[in-house]
Amino acid sequence: MAEHTRSSIVIEATPAEVMGVIADFARYPEWTGEVKEAEVLSTDDRGRAEQVRLLLDAGAIRDEHTLAYDWVGPHEVRWSLVKSQMLRTLDGVYSLTALDGGSRTEVTYQLTVDVKIPMLGMIKRKAEKVIIDRALAGLKRRVESGGRS
Repeated sequence: MAEHTRSSIVIEATPAEVMGVIADFARYPEWTGEVKEAEVLSTDDRGRAEQVRLLLDAGAIRDEHTLAYDWVGPHEVRWSLVKSQMLRTLDGVYSLTALDGGSRTEVTYQLTVDVKIPMLGMIKRKAEKVIIDRALAGLKRRVESGGRS
């Protein structure tokens, strides 16, 4: 089993509000930092993204990749890599847990990344941690500001 990195944050909003921001890929460039473009390539019968093309620019790493999404009920979304120039694996999960009767949400983000170039496992885990922490902080800011940048 591949190693992964996981972290959580509590957001002052309902799980539905949090998932609404997670599912709005077109607006990712407004709050994620590294995502410069996001294009939904296909949707399921409920209108949720099935495949999304993302253009990332994280300084030294610039990559375009396509991810496949699997919506597991209203509180979880999983994704896996379809194609990329630099990555071999990019598997992730957002899991939402309602707190305080649903007025707050604990968001857990799990990520597994493997690059095509050789890299020490310790360095990969550190990179995963940075990606997760930035994503969770950005998600929290975005949701708690009411969807404004």
